[in-house]
Amino acid sequence: MQYKSALIVGAGRGLSASLTRLLARERLAVTVAARDTGKLEALCNETGARAIGCDARDATQVAQLFEEIDRLGSSPDVVVYNASARMRGALAELVPAEVQRALQVTAYGAFLVAQQAARRMVPKGYGAILFTGASASVKGYARSAPFAMGKFAVRGLAQSMARELAPQGVHVAHFVIDGAIRPPGHAEDATRPDSMLDADAIASTYLDILRQPRSAWTWEIELRPWVEPF
Repeated sequence: MQYKSALIVGAGRGLSASLTRLLARERLAVTVAARDTGKLEALCNETGARAIGCDARDATQVAQLFEEIDRLGSSPDVVVYNASARMRGALAELVPAEVQRALQVTAYGAFLVAQQAARRMVPKGYGAILFTGASASVKGYARSAPFAMGKFAVRGLAQSMARELAPQGVHVAHFVIDGAIRPPGHAEDATRPDSMLDADAIASTYLDILRQPRSAWTWEIELRPWVEPF
């Protein structure tokens, strides 16, 4: 791969950690960003990744995040947006301010991060911007309107960006994670093997997408356990 550095926004101990480990093994310089960087200390010690605090809802903080990485000499070639806010409840009982926050984390933050990434990648003529979606990206569930609203928005953003940026050399891809991801250290129910997605397996698919030739780029892919109904 021509990619040398990566930024993962909304990093945690699950999929983001698997991506960090995998990209570090591929010799990319990895930066992980989250509001709480304390939870990333062990991951950074393990992989050599660098952690930077950032609230993706804040345009100033997102701009400062990219500027700090620029100053350190590793402007990201790969940017992954993993941040999202999930809330459930009957529509009539939802608190508007909490819904607004959820949409800001899931969708508005995705736009802010993608915009900063595109400003750096388009002049170079290469790069990759990856968005982590969910079942809710393509189908809304009862009592889960805010999550569906945010994830639908991210999917629309990714599709628009792919149409605009792919001809300029920037690979934009959206991943529909259709199922629950097995938490770190969690043992699956022995009576239901493979009922949850493995984070390392998902990460390997992200890497496969990054390795695609430009003549055959994927803009969207769905991932689910083989036992998961469509």
